[in-house]
Amino acid sequence: MKTTEFIWFDGKLVPWNEAQVHVLTHSLHYGSAVFEGIRAYACTNGGSAVFRLKEHAQRLLNSGKIIGLTIPYTVEELEKAIVDTLVANHMPDAYIRPLSFVGYGEMGVYPGNNPVQTIVAAWPWGAYLGAEALEKGIRVKTSSFARSHVNTSMSKAKAAGNYINSILAKIEAKEDGYDEAVMLDTNGFVSEATGENIFIVRDGVIKTTPWTSILGGITRDSIITLGRDLGYTVKEEQFTRDEFYIADEAFFTGTAAELTPIRELDHRQIGEGHAGAVTKHLQKEFFRIVKGENPAYEHWLHRYSI
Repeated sequence: MKTTEFIWFDGKLVPWNEAQVHVLTHSLHYGSAVFEGIRAYACTNGGSAVFRLKEHAQRLLNSGKIIGLTIPYTVEELEKAIVDTLVANHMPDAYIRPLSFVGYGEMGVYPGNNPVQTIVAAWPWGAYLGAEALEKGIRVKTSSFARSHVNTSMSKAKAAGNYINSILAKIEAKEDGYDEAVMLDTNGFVSEATGENIFIVRDGVIKTTPWTSILGGITRDSIITLGRDLGYTVKEEQFTRDEFYIADEAFFTGTAAELTPIRELDHRQIGEGHAGAVTKHLQKEFFRIVKGENPAYEHWLHRYSI
């Protein structure tokens, strides 16, 4: 990965290579950490903006609360830390990774009085699933690994430990020659991918898995709002794998994936086998918003200057 100059670590900007922890740090052994993925974009009319910064900062705090990890910062303090990191690294656009974790101290499953530490890192990162994928779409498979049950690992927390499920599914998909995996919930309905939410389009109606077995994605929420504002019918409704097969279009959303079309699931071509008209429309308008070209959504942007 491409490194930058500084990482914000517990209130201080430290050189990238000095942002280190002990090998017996609690979260390294037990996954006791929460994190966010955030993007900043260079805007067409000058300056830069972090997309939905406040919502991401709040979700980090919410994730901590869910798993019993008290993060010693407010939303406003986290926002400032993120912008300070971008400015210190002279980054007009970036992928941003805040992480709060249980630090070094007592070992054992119970974290006890170990300190809670927080970092913010940022680095250049293009299209997560490949620039070509944004146009042509990707090939995906249904994973043999189900999305964890909602009372097993607290699915509404963006917690590090939860992602072993995603890691297993992603490895399986890549080793089988696919770009990404689709996971079903424990009742057999389509849940989400390893790091993305899922949308399908059929007869002009957009459908996405409701807030049941999924992590509530901020990009997902943005696309639901955008789709309705553009006049589409958007339903939050459970659907099955075979309904996915006969969709006219399908796409993933996520901070890293942005809005990536799906051209094939389990060797079944989806629609015309590339990004469809609805997907392209949403994709175009989404990128206009994040680049500051649509004043109606200015409230989603946290502006900053290098």
